[in-house]
Amino acid sequence: MRAIIQRVTKASVTVGEDQVSSIGRGLCVLLGISVEDTQRDADYMVRKILNLRLFEDENGRAWSRSVMDRDFEVLCVSQFTLQCILKGNKPDFHSAMPAELAQSFYDSILENMKSSYKPELIKDGAFGAFMQVHIQNDGPVTIELTSPTGPTDPKQLSKQEKQQQRKEKTRSKGSAESGRDRGGPRSRQDPNASSGAEGDVSSEREP
Repeated sequence: MRAIIQRVTKASVTVGEDQVSSIGRGLCVLLGISVEDTQRDADYMVRKILNLRLFEDENGRAWSRSVMDRDFEVLCVSQFTLQCILKGNKPDFHSAMPAELAQSFYDSILENMKSSYKPELIKDGAFGAFMQVHIQNDGPVTIELTSPTGPTDPKQLSKQEKQQQRKEKTRSKGSAESGRDRGGPRSRQDPNASSGAEGDVSSEREP
C-alpha cells in the first residue's frame, strides 16, 4: 500500500460542481491499494497516518505533534494511480487492487481510522468517481509512505510485535529521562540555516 500524505491548511474534494467533502488544517491522504495488500498493511497505514509528527506543539516546536495530538482533520482520497508501473512511457495499473475488491478494503481502512481517532474528523472523497482534489499544502510538507513487506508466518509476526513493543517502551523511557536532563545549556543553531524544513527534525525512528 502506498500513500502520499500532505500537511494542509485546507483541502476539499469536488465531483463536477458538487463539493463532496472538505477539511481545515490537518492531513490530506492519497491512498493507493495494491493487489497484495492485507489487513496488516491497512493497520500499519492507519497507525502511521494518525501518529506521524508533522505539526508543531503548543510552544511552536516543529515536528512534535500528530494530527490526533492537535485534534486536526484527515481527508482520505482513494488513488489507484499510486500503484502505477511504467512500461516505457505508458502507465500500467495491473498492480492496483480491482475496484470491486478495493472499495470494501478502502472502506474498512476508513472505519479503522475512525474507530482509532474521532469519526467526525475523518473525511472521504468519492470512491471511483472523477474527482478534483483541491489541496493547500502547508510548508510544503509531503510524506511518501509505503507499507512494509514482511513475513506472514504467525510465529515470526508475534516475534516482531514483541520487538516493537519493547522499542516503544524504551523510547518512552528515554523521552522521560531526556526531559529531566534539559535543564543544562543548549547550543542554539542559526534559525536561518535551514535545510528546507522548519525546526529541528528529529532523527528518532518510529515503527
